[in-house]
Amino acid sequence: MKTKEALKVTGIPVLFASLCCLSPLVLVLLGLSTVSFASSLADTFYGEYKWAFRAVGLLLLAATTVLYLRSKKGICTLDEAKKRRQEIINTVLAVLVVGVLGYIFFLYVVVHYLGVFMGLWE
Repeated sequence: MKTKEALKVTGIPVLFASLCCLSPLVLVLLGLSTVSFASSLADTFYGEYKWAFRAVGLLLLAATTVLYLRSKKGICTLDEAKKRRQEIINTVLAVLVVGVLGYIFFLYVVVHYLGVFMGLWE
């Protein structure tokens, strides 16, 4: 799997999994919220609902992987899946690793420092 393909498959799931902390930043950037409300919203989302956001991200990652295998790789039947079992395993593992690393980098580096810059958290 090429890097560009892996980023296409994992981009949207990483974004959805990071919405627990990204959505308050977007509300402040759009002028729809104050910084104090966004900070409390981020605390609530990340404290109580982070597993829900991560579960949605994981489900979307599985869905995008299946769509990638069906549309780009042409693996639509069980017979084809049996023949190309090793390719499927390698693709799923690559997507999982890129997705987890992308989530960690995006949430804990990009979103964190953007929130610090905006004064939402320290």
